[in-house]
Amino acid sequence: MSDEPGTDAALEERLARVRERIAAAARAAGRDPDEITLVGVAKRQPADAVVAAVAAGLTHVAENFAQEARDKIPEVEARLRERGLAPPRWHFVGQLQRNKARNVVPIFDRVESVDRLSLATELSRRAEARGHELEVMLQVDTSGEASKGGAEPASLKTLLAEVAALPALQVVGLMTIPAAAEDPEAVRPAFARLRALRDELADAPGGAQLRELSMGMSADFEVAVAEGATHVRVGTAIFGPRPAPTGVG
Repeated sequence: MSDEPGTDAALEERLARVRERIAAAARAAGRDPDEITLVGVAKRQPADAVVAAVAAGLTHVAENFAQEARDKIPEVEARLRERGLAPPRWHFVGQLQRNKARNVVPIFDRVESVDRLSLATELSRRAEARGHELEVMLQVDTSGEASKGGAEPASLKTLLAEVAALPALQVVGLMTIPAAAEDPEAVRPAFARLRALRDELADAPGGAQLRELSMGMSADFEVAVAEGATHVRVGTAIFGPRPAPTGVG
């Protein structure tokens, strides 16, 4: 297949390579590769690239920006319908302001970046008004990188109980975005910490619902798999380099 960036063939090849790497990492850790869900992060990628990825078998797609997603997701789904293809499950993984919840609730299946009660309450209110349940994950700051977002580990037990009690939300797991590092091994402690927090909360209110761990990106997902990730969020390794920012948030 061609390695020319932007072609469907190149995207299919990159997607296959990522799947192979996930499977190899899982086997090396004594895990079943089927335990790990690949989420393709399509931030700033055009609709045609997302359609091509779904056509190649990608079943979970993430977006970071509410406004971009509001415009792009309907276009992607329309193109998929034209080809007789089912839409992916949509994950929102970016930092989210309460006033953008109105853009997110109607089009996403899961919000992974819930890090405060006020945001969860707004998501619950809007989901309840639409008569459906929204899956959420609690984002945790596991490496002291405030700019990445996330609740403090010390406050997680309280936040979990509060969010789990809200109507129209289903808490399904924890997510983290550790501080960037050139060496993937440098982020291993952050991934191990998220897994430990999940295990520590097993008997807490809402803890039994924490089945999922979303952690690991293009540069470090193999380490995340070794530390127990159930979802890895991979962007450039699938889609190639991102286009320049357009100011959409």
